[in-house]
Amino acid sequence: MRGTRVMVSVILDNLAARETPEAIAAAYHVELDDVQAALLYAAELAKERVISLTVGAV
Repeated sequence: MRGTRVMVSVILDNLAARETPEAIAAAYHVELDDVQAALLYAAELAKERVISLTVGAV
């Protein structure tokens, strides 16, 4: 939510509470693209990442 004080978690919480993207955008004075960006960000964070570790490495 660049340029706002609205945290991504607030947008996601509202979506989880079944608020519509339009209602969220209106309530928090953000664009629909911002709501979509919050979803894309959450999806990226939720992707499984595989990190190889070497046994005995410090």
